[in-house]
Amino acid sequence: MRRTLRILREHIPLEIKEVPTGTRVFDWIVPKEWNIRDAFIEDPQGRKIVEFARSNLHVLNYSVPVKATVPLEELKRHLYTLPEHPDWVPYKTSYYQENWGFCLSHRQFLALEEGDYRVVVDSTLEDGHLRYGEYLLAGESKEEVLVSTHVCHPSLANDNLTGIATATFLARYLTDRKRRFSYRFLFVPGTIGSITWLSLNQRSVARIRHGLVLTGLGDTGNLTYKKSRRGNAEIDRVAQYVLKRRDPKSDIREFSPYGYDERQYCSPGFDLPVGRLSRTPYGEYAEYHSSADNLDFVNSDKLGDSFSAIVEMFEMLERNVKYRNLNPMCEPQLGKRGLYDEIGPHQFAMLWVLSLSDGEHSILDIAEQSGIDFHSIYAAAEILKKFELVV
Repeated sequence: MRRTLRILREHIPLEIKEVPTGTRVFDWIVPKEWNIRDAFIEDPQGRKIVEFARSNLHVLNYSVPVKATVPLEELKRHLYTLPEHPDWVPYKTSYYQENWGFCLSHRQFLALEEGDYRVVVDSTLEDGHLRYGEYLLAGESKEEVLVSTHVCHPSLANDNLTGIATATFLARYLTDRKRRFSYRFLFVPGTIGSITWLSLNQRSVARIRHGLVLTGLGDTGNLTYKKSRRGNAEIDRVAQYVLKRRDPKSDIREFSPYGYDERQYCSPGFDLPVGRLSRTPYGEYAEYHSSADNLDFVNSDKLGDSFSAIVEMFEMLERNVKYRNLNPMCEPQLGKRGLYDEIGPHQFAMLWVLSLSDGEHSILDIAEQSGIDFHSIYAAAEILKKFELVV
C-alpha cells in the first residue's frame, strides 16, 4: 500500500492519509496493520515449493505469523487452489478472521507427497495505520465529482491496476482542462477504506454531485455500468447515454448492495449518486482473483476505450446545464440573426433548445426528448447564448 501510494504521488500530488488502528468508523474498527517479509513451504526433502518471494499471491493475505512443521493432512487445511484451472494461483484473503495459509496451483497441490512440511510466515499483525490517498482537483465550483478506486489487491492487473492507472491519468488529463466541477480522487483499500473516508468526511460529502467507482477496465468484455442506489441520478443517465451510443452491446445494470465501494457510498445514510464502471464485472471472468489476472490479460485498446468513455461522460457532466429562453413569447426570428438559412439538423437543434430552455430542462433532457445528439444540442445552445437568446 505504501509503495503504491508513493508511486502514484510521482504522477499526481496525492495526499497520503493515515488513520490509526482502533479508530471506530461507524460499525467498523480500523484493523491492525499487516506487514510480511517472507513466507514459504518446504517439502519433506527441504526444498522450497511455495514462496512469497516468487509471488505475493502465494500467501493468504493477512496471514498471522507461523513457524511450524506439520504433516501433509494438516497442511492441506491451509492450502487454497483452483481445481478448474490447475495452473493458476488463486488470490485469497482472511482480513477479519485470524488465520494463515498458502495459495498454489492445483497441479502443485496434487503433486504433494506424504510427509512433514515446514511452513513459515514471517509477518506481523500489530497496531499501525490504515492508509489511503486523496487528491482534490479544484474547479470553478465546490460541487464535486468523486472518483474512487481500490488499491489493495497485490499483483492483480485488471482488478485493480487498471482502475488505479485510469484514475491517475484522468486526474492528470483534467488538470489542464477547464472545470466547472471539482474532482476528488480516492485511492483506498476496499470496503474499510471507503467506510473510513466516509466516516471522517461526513460533513463534506454533501458536495458530491456525481461519482464513479473504477475497477476492471482492461479486459476484452463490453463496458458495464452499475447504477447508483437512486437509479436515476444524473451520472446514471449520462453513463447510459454515453455507453449505449459508443456500443449498443454495453451493459447497464441496476444497483445491488453487493460489489465494490459503490455499496458504501450508496448506503442509505449517504445515498450518494455514485455508480460503478467496469468491463466484465467481477466474478464473471475466469481470471478474476487469480494469477491469470496479469498484464497479459489486460488489453491496451480496451483500457484506452474505458478511459475515453469516462472522459466523454465527464465532458457531458460539465456541459449538462439548464438554459433559460430570454425570448419565450413565440419563436425569436432566427433569420435576421443569420441563424435560419434553411431547415436542417442545426436549426432543429436550436428550435428544441429554445422550446425547452425554461430553466427546468437540462441539455441531456433536451437531447433525450429530441433524439438529437447531446453535443449538437449543446453547440446550438452555445450559439444561441452568443446571440443573447438564452442564458
